[in-house]
Amino acid sequence: MTRVKYGPASRARRKKVSKMAKGQRAGRSKWHRITLESVKRSMAYATRDRRVKKRDFRRMWIIRISNACKELGISYSKFTKALADSKVRLNRKTLADMAVNDSPSFKKLVDAVKK
Repeated sequence: MTRVKYGPASRARRKKVSKMAKGQRAGRSKWHRITLESVKRSMAYATRDRRVKKRDFRRMWIIRISNACKELGISYSKFTKALADSKVRLNRKTLADMAVNDSPSFKKLVDAVKK
């Protein structure tokens, strides 16, 4: 029976990990053990931050809508309540975009739901 050697598989595994660590400094991209720890940590951060990014965008949209509403003399909470009561189904992303890029139509929307 022939002897099984795992050299190619091990090298491929290490190569895959070192490819992921490309761009990191010093031993983090050179030494396998440190590279492995670094890549595992960075993958954990990436997973966490995909969810954090969603939170950050939602917060930014709310801030933009709130600031635009304050300029027009209505608070954010009253505006969202008025939108819900008048059955206007626009998400925060769209409202924030309107507030920043199309202020006349946002003003019309605020006036329509104020009444």
